[in-house]
Amino acid sequence: MLGWDVDVNEALTAPAVARNRDAILAVLREILPDSGTVLEIASGSGEHAVHVAAALPGLDWLPSDPEPAARRSIAAHALRAGLANIRPPLALDAAAAAWPVARVDGIVCINMIHIAPWAATEGLMVGAGRALSAGGVLFLYGPFREADRPFAESNAAFDASLRARDPAWGVRDLDAVAAEAARHGLTLVRRVAMPANNLSLIFGRADR
Repeated sequence: MLGWDVDVNEALTAPAVARNRDAILAVLREILPDSGTVLEIASGSGEHAVHVAAALPGLDWLPSDPEPAARRSIAAHALRAGLANIRPPLALDAAAAAWPVARVDGIVCINMIHIAPWAATEGLMVGAGRALSAGGVLFLYGPFREADRPFAESNAAFDASLRARDPAWGVRDLDAVAAEAARHGLTLVRRVAMPANNLSLIFGRADR
């Protein structure tokens, strides 16, 4: 990391990270391999990347984000942390037809699919189906609608606020997300209830 052109003052802070990072890390400890490369989609400020990479030093953490300001923040947080297992952040849009990665052992996507058009979810599943190695996992975190469970009032209000900001955004139906994943060889293998009416969803790929 010493060769990075980084201004540590460009590190951003996302308040939600401090609230959910430990709960997310607890799940990631269980599902990610002990070693290998993990791609993080829509890394945002980079705070999750630093938190997880510090706790799981056997993993090579590959953050990404389509926004230049986010990538600068990721690099700034990584430089401050002094971690050797975080790579320079990639410019990657989940909806893009091609990703600048070939094969990874895990993919992590935290709080993205509801703050993006549905095309981002479609692209995420295409890319994950292509890039994940045999036995690799895709981890999603965020709020979801579930057909067999009441929609929490807080999530309903959040969904309304998202759609008011952009009609293409919104809390996604878990069944629709799982169906899109299945079209690309990914199976929903685990659902974990998380604080504040969020979920962790783990999809597996075993056909390589």
